[in-house]
Amino acid sequence: MAAGCGRPPRECSAAPAAGLAAFPGAAGVGLRSPPFSPAGPSAVRPRNRSRSSAARPQRDSRAVHAAIKSLYLTPSVKPKSNLGIESMPSEMLIKIFSYLDAASLLAVGCVNRHFYHLANDNGIWLKIYSSCFQPKKTIWKMKSEQTETVSLGCAALHDRKPGYWKKEYVFKQIAVVKTRLMQLVKPVDPYTGLPCKNKEAMKASGLSWIIVLKDTNGKEHIMEEASLSFKDTSVTILWYSTDWPCLDILSTLKLFGVIPLLSDQSRAHSKNGPRHRSLIAEYHLANLTEKSVKVGADKLVRLFCLNSGLVVGLWKEKNEIAFVMTSLHYHQLFERSTLGSATVKYALPPHKPLLDDVDPEYGLHDYSLHLDMHGRSCTYLCGTFKSLFCRKDDIADEYLKLTAVSLKDNTKHLPLIGTPGLSWETSVFKGNVKDCYVMDVTLLDETGKPFWCFSAPVCMDLSSKASGLYDYMGRIYTTDYADSEGKVCVELVWLEETSEYFIVNLVLYLSTKKVNDWFGTNY
Repeated sequence: MAAGCGRPPRECSAAPAAGLAAFPGAAGVGLRSPPFSPAGPSAVRPRNRSRSSAARPQRDSRAVHAAIKSLYLTPSVKPKSNLGIESMPSEMLIKIFSYLDAASLLAVGCVNRHFYHLANDNGIWLKIYSSCFQPKKTIWKMKSEQTETVSLGCAALHDRKPGYWKKEYVFKQIAVVKTRLMQLVKPVDPYTGLPCKNKEAMKASGLSWIIVLKDTNGKEHIMEEASLSFKDTSVTILWYSTDWPCLDILSTLKLFGVIPLLSDQSRAHSKNGPRHRSLIAEYHLANLTEKSVKVGADKLVRLFCLNSGLVVGLWKEKNEIAFVMTSLHYHQLFERSTLGSATVKYALPPHKPLLDDVDPEYGLHDYSLHLDMHGRSCTYLCGTFKSLFCRKDDIADEYLKLTAVSLKDNTKHLPLIGTPGLSWETSVFKGNVKDCYVMDVTLLDETGKPFWCFSAPVCMDLSSKASGLYDYMGRIYTTDYADSEGKVCVELVWLEETSEYFIVNLVLYLSTKKVNDWFGTNY
């Protein structure tokens, strides 16, 4: 019966396949032929065979049918071609990377681990280092051991770990930026005790500030577009966007100072290049309207102030973020914006008190106050008060009292220019919240060094008491500010006849702990 089975199983499977190869779809071009049927004319049906001998051809026929069916009904899948740049040899990639500048090379190293190791090639970075830091072309003062010529020999390449010259180049660039900044901020204003060219130094260094909002799911939202307003002792930053995340899901807000990692005066600073972040402050946004202080409102927004002077503007109708505003005092602003890390704030160096055993009232006199009151876009008062003092008998409740403007001396009462208000803006709307302003306080000690500095938004509250001054008949407003180092109390009178405010009382209260730590005294 084996001879009567016709063809061997291989020949049975080859014949249908050869016949199907004539169909256009057999080449895998996407066309499909009618499904194969074993009962068709191409099927081989042997005659007069037993059950045992018929089982094998039936199994072979099913296998042929399944193979041909998969050939016709399974869509053709073209193998993916591995012709990307990652598949290129390492030597060729290093040759390509050698034509990149330093900023582009740092960016390429962030693509993946393979590119990171290739972008650390000492040969590339040594070439970049030597082209930028030649001793004859240096424009800053350097020590003699730092001015030696870098050799391009094999020892400079093979004796160093991968990435050595990359770190050397980055550290040298940072040193160049710091040296340039120190030259700009070295001149000091005698009235404020602060650098005179803060604005120029910020522009030269490319320093900017961003906020990072983090929601409850851990997603971060970075806001960079901001409007800057420079004053004598502070800079006010306002971030606005049309794509703020929902307030209900936000957990924290972080304020960072951002500076380009590489200095290149030949072109503008790019936001896509390598930059360094320095954490300045962190705020918690959960239950914002309940845990913060409301400082004012207008027809469109409400202003809420968090610790350290951050203002969040919320739309009245939707209760969502309209803008975020903060005011940063110039005192040690560069250090706080550049010397911290992405997770840790810059720690101020400890102050070493200069002891004086001769003066019995050491630390109680010869203070100088520089006061700025502004609304971000306009200035209402800018003045300096000299020779402020406090007698030992006036120390009460662990505070020293420094009086800059007294109620009794009307010759020192000061008018404000215009009506106080805090201006804000977004990409669509603008507004002004009345009875709010930013107060910048710079208090210098008897040597002219900054003793107590802050910049914070404050509000004017209508006082319930009547005016006891015969020279002024009008409503009385008060402004109060307090932190761990001291308090400021301002009293203003509104004159209806001239439509202007007058400061009739300005008193500073310094914490005795702050004074004792600064001067080494024991009041």
